[in-house]
Amino acid sequence: MKENNWKDRLSVVYSTNPDFQYNQGEKHEEETILPQKQNLVVAIERKNRGGKTVTLVKGFVGKEDDLAELGKKLKTKCGVGGSVKEGEIIIQGEFKTRIADLLKEWGYRVKVSG
Repeated sequence: MKENNWKDRLSVVYSTNPDFQYNQGEKHEEETILPQKQNLVVAIERKNRGGKTVTLVKGFVGKEDDLAELGKKLKTKCGVGGSVKEGEIIIQGEFKTRIADLLKEWGYRVKVSG
């Protein structure tokens, strides 16, 4: 990354300190905890989806990359599309029991909701 990237400093107005070093706020990702300690919630949602049914997996604690990988595995096993947004895995279709069974098989603690 370039040291003098002006787009990263847009929120800094001015500093008279000659030793000022702009530190961009670093995001700290939580470490991914073991599957046995994860408490995932699997639910069906129909609201705000244009009449389509989706299966949501919530409650994952860990890195975004690990969540995306889990989402990819679930989509592949169910043979459908979906996405990972805002800490949730969204699977197209109604696969609540199948996803819960897969997660339990992989060692996750799962609660089925709704």
